[in-house]
Amino acid sequence: MDHDMIVHSGGCHCQKVRWRVRAPNSVVAWNCNCSDCSMRANVHFIAPSKMFELQADSEEFLTTYTFGTHTAKQTFCKVCGITSFYIPRSNPDGIAIAFRCVDPGTLSHVEIKQYDGRNWESSYGQTEIASMFKTN
Repeated sequence: MDHDMIVHSGGCHCQKVRWRVRAPNSVVAWNCNCSDCSMRANVHFIAPSKMFELQADSEEFLTTYTFGTHTAKQTFCKVCGITSFYIPRSNPDGIAIAFRCVDPGTLSHVEIKQYDGRNWESSYGQTEIASMFKTN
């Protein structure tokens, strides 16, 4: 896999929420089957939060939903309802980016792996999701 770091731009459907993230052009994305991700058909890759930047006045169009342990912060646009990024439970020091919300042209490859979020505690130790872009 090519790990060239580049800047990806993206956002929600109505474009009120816009962001940039510095990440490889080839990423591993996670297809999670937890109750929230499966309902939204969420498939995301993880980047360190220090590599993520909200643009302009995007913050005013965001709202957050939490449940369960309240570690994950499900952010979504107040206008169109799209979750283009959020803080994942697996990597609370990172940002999960919905790869389909990245503007076309910068992702050269997306490898999709499965994550058994319905059995979160047992799955967490059996996958490498926790080590994705740790910010030590």
